Amino acid sequence: MMFFEYPDILYLEFLLIPLALLYIWREMKGASPALIVSDSAPWTASRSGMISKWLRHAPFVLRMAALSLIIVAIARPRSSSNFESTDAEGIDIFLALDISTSMLARDFTPDRINASKDIAIEFIAQRPSDRIGVVVFAGESYTQAPLTTDRATLINLIKEIEVGLIEDGTAIGNGLATAVSRMKDSDAKSRVVILLTDGVNNRGEVAPEMAAEIAKTYGVRVYTIGVGKDGMAPYPVMTPFGVQLQQVKVEIDEQLLKNIAETTGGKYFRATDNTKLLEIYGEINKMEKTKTMVDSFPVYKELFMDYAIAALAALLLELLLRFVLARRIP
Repeated sequence: MMFFEYPDILYLEFLLIPLALLYIWREMKGASPALIVSDSAPWTASRSGMISKWLRHAPFVLRMAALSLIIVAIARPRSSSNFESTDAEGIDIFLALDISTSMLARDFTPDRINASKDIAIEFIAQRPSDRIGVVVFAGESYTQAPLTTDRATLINLIKEIEVGLIEDGTAIGNGLATAVSRMKDSDAKSRVVILLTDGVNNRGEVAPEMAAEIAKTYGVRVYTIGVGKDGMAPYPVMTPFGVQLQQVKVEIDEQLLKNIAETTGGKYFRATDNTKLLEIYGEINKMEKTKTMVDSFPVYKELFMDYAIAALAALLLELLLRFVLARRIP
């Protein structure tokens, strides 16, 4: 939108009206009488003279245009547009992923571990402003990826996760404690751990209850997810005839996972298939909203130079007509 910093100066445009009227009056006063002829031949012959006659007024028109443009330039025309600066206050999130051998069960597609990895990657893609890290645990735990905003590296590290990388077992307390220790010095306003497991705590030096209390002390909120269908689940077993699926009982310590979530102010979820797990991550995504601050302010662009250049061009063209072409007009 264009506006003028000094709009009152535009009233000077009205001074150009008497100048134009004065010029017209002088031209009419000095005009020669018309000659009436009975043939169009004289008119045809004098066409070039008529062009020269009208061209004689061009310098005055150009000067008036230049004066008008100069007045507009002095009034300082400007345009403004709104510029929005977005400042996102991200959340620190650690994914604590169970990679014990029971995660090979195929009640998910293609199995629990790969479904968990794929859906975790989708979750990461929806959190562009957050720092995210990954901890994996089985009989012990370690950090697969520290907190980072490098999405490409993080996704590649998640893809490399496989069952059997560490000693088997389910050390839920160790997995949670490792995630909390990696973010205890974080200065983020919100710190979250998403802990995913399909079993019962049976290994580790840190009790899950103790790890939950540590998380609470550092203000870390824990969302727990129990993975596995109700009852029995198909599990691949190596036999003399190759890999065969056998039905094994699904054992998830739901009460423990609920207690961890309640202690830290989080929430417990149960995922029985890929769709349900995807919905759970979607719900967590909605609950843990990144705080976005939008600062809007106007940006101004000066336009007076365009009018000044146009005025200069009009004056130069007037000089060209007055001192070069006008001399040839009889």
